[in-house]
Amino acid sequence: MIIVMQKGASKRDIENIEKEIENFGYKVHPIYGTERTVIGAIGDERGKARLQALETSPGVENVIPILKPYKLAGKELRKEKTQIEVVPGVIFGGKKIQVIAGPCSVESLDQICETAEAIKKSGATILRGGAYKPRTSPYSFQGLEKEGLEMLLEAKKRTGLPIDTEVMKESVVNLVSEYADIIQIGTRNMQNFDLLKAVGMSDKPVLLKRGLANSIKEWLMSAEYIMAQGNLNVILCERGIRTFETSTRNTLDLSAVSVLKKETHLPVVVDPSHATGHWDYIEDMSLAAIAAGADGLMIEVHPNPHEAWSDGSQSLTPPKFDSLMKKAKKVAEAIGREI
Repeated sequence: MIIVMQKGASKRDIENIEKEIENFGYKVHPIYGTERTVIGAIGDERGKARLQALETSPGVENVIPILKPYKLAGKELRKEKTQIEVVPGVIFGGKKIQVIAGPCSVESLDQICETAEAIKKSGATILRGGAYKPRTSPYSFQGLEKEGLEMLLEAKKRTGLPIDTEVMKESVVNLVSEYADIIQIGTRNMQNFDLLKAVGMSDKPVLLKRGLANSIKEWLMSAEYIMAQGNLNVILCERGIRTFETSTRNTLDLSAVSVLKKETHLPVVVDPSHATGHWDYIEDMSLAAIAAGADGLMIEVHPNPHEAWSDGSQSLTPPKFDSLMKKAKKVAEAIGREI
């Protein structure tokens, strides 16, 4: 339910309503506007009648049911677009399109630092790199784990770039949070609800990738799991879905960007690297994602893709990434944004 307070409602009236909501067993999510306050009451839908009765309380204008199943991620409670600050100056959801770049896997200190320095020079704002790697085959490289996190931290110290890295299980959420500025939930874990709850209790922004064969509604419900735990800083990442098409690794659903702009206030990032699986398609899809209204890009970059321990075929070299960034800036400028 959404409790809309009257214009000019007193602080005491607002506090009383919040206490009533909590007494009913609901979580309170207030949005304090310049003219009026809106309070979201999130919890068991069986108590809706008691919430509806708040309409007679002092200071309350009306009580409105939230019709969408994603209460916190949807636009019924929050109309304005959410801006998520990763570190000072790096904000998702604002005018500036943020670019996350780096290798699929952290392989060595030299490799990750060389990549970090190159992408920063080209204008990337966040360094990505996998320390824990979900792989289809149990015999494939699984990541350097804590050692990889330490290498990412050293690259951050040298370049100042904040870190995005994936977490795969609940037991390492706290460890990854010590190193990462953005915790990434990969496509295979989009509906790992215990993991979603665990990152929902952290204070770090969460980049939530869409599942291989999940609808937008299911994706937003996964975001809801995170937000229901108190962490409202969720960034959605479209990375392609599995279809019958075999020309690309997956099918990049750019229409999802438009749908999400209508359905949610959360920022949206597009990952053309995992979507296409081919380095020579990444530039076109990156420019299209910007034109579609994406708030960010995630690009795989490796100094020597042919020697990469994972996903070399979908990685750009630093010179190719630099060329992409120059074109991306022009597209962003054409739609009134910047990179």
